Amino acid sequence: MASPSASPAPQPSSSWVILGSIARVSGPEDGGDASVALTAPPRVSILTVSPRVFPDPPTPRYFPFVLAADPSGLLLLQANLRCTPTREVIDRPNTKSTSWKFDNRRYFVLDATTSSAFQLPEPQEPILHQAYLGLVVSPGGGGHYVVAELQPIIGMDTATLLCFSSEVGEWVEKRVHYPLESRPWAPICVLSHHGRLWWVDLSWGVITCDPFADDPVLGFIPFPKERVLRCREGWGVTDKYRYVGVSGGKLRFVDTYTRGGGAPKVAVWTLADPDSMDWTLEHEARFTEIWADESYQATGLPKKIPVLALIHPKNPDVVYFFLEERIFGVDVRARRVVECQVYGLVAPPSCCIASRFVRAWELPRALSSGSWSDGINLAEETYTRPYQPSPGDYHLVGDTRQTFIG
Repeated sequence: MASPSASPAPQPSSSWVILGSIARVSGPEDGGDASVALTAPPRVSILTVSPRVFPDPPTPRYFPFVLAADPSGLLLLQANLRCTPTREVIDRPNTKSTSWKFDNRRYFVLDATTSSAFQLPEPQEPILHQAYLGLVVSPGGGGHYVVAELQPIIGMDTATLLCFSSEVGEWVEKRVHYPLESRPWAPICVLSHHGRLWWVDLSWGVITCDPFADDPVLGFIPFPKERVLRCREGWGVTDKYRYVGVSGGKLRFVDTYTRGGGAPKVAVWTLADPDSMDWTLEHEARFTEIWADESYQATGLPKKIPVLALIHPKNPDVVYFFLEERIFGVDVRARRVVECQVYGLVAPPSCCIASRFVRAWELPRALSSGSWSDGINLAEETYTRPYQPSPGDYHLVGDTRQTFIG
């Protein structure tokens, strides 16, 4: 009697994934508007959205981009579409300006557990920039959330917090005191943590507030003094060498930026609690120490400063890096490589890679217990074709009255 054929080995699962920020565009097999091909870290999981969410062919300038990934299963996505150039007049109290509109920006809240997509209505006052927009789920439960954009004006001590509440179903403007009128804010992303939103400027620090409050109060927590960069220092590259994220229930600042010819190293700083003003250095290691370990030598990677990707959301000792189309995790305390795989991003190519192109996403139970893929690299063909980047490829987009990294 012939022996029975072996059943496929179950694929590994995880309570979290590394989610690629740029989504694929394709019709999901189940007819939904959003689906995620889950694969265990360090591989990258890929979001797919339907043509209803993004009806145009994606390009390096116009593409669907994940702005936030919440443990509830909600994703905030910007669909940046090409449009006929249009001249617009922006008329606000005390300010009046004109600008050209070259694209049509639509925003969706995707529910990965139901494959559904909700397009946010257009507010009366426009959303200005993707790097100022975040999503936070109500700590009170009920499935409610707020999408909010901070809109500061350089040189002024007040700002607008533009908020969409799922419970109310409309946008409202809240005036807030802005504590940083003397220096432009250079945002890169917005995080949710402890029921608040946290606006990240990788050269300076974080701004935080509770958007559910009737009268929100902005708080500013600068990085340690020796880690604060000058205005415009590191312009356009800070998200290759710095990262702020949540790990082990606390906000962490990871820094590999080298100044003044110092020895290249990775340092992890921790904000003890959401109301703290002080960062504590948890651990740091020189790259020469990591390169010298047999675990790094086994990867076959060159002794080259890698691009920072993210921090493990459960274990703050482990930091992930990009190098030569691979992503690898380093236990910084032990100076050892603990994981290394080819990553599978849809985009960008490796010459443009930075931390903003991935999200550490803690999964809801409905997804973590679902089906997992074997981590097939969905972008391998991209890397086999010659690619010449042009200015602005995969850049952050928006109109802002603040100086901005992108």
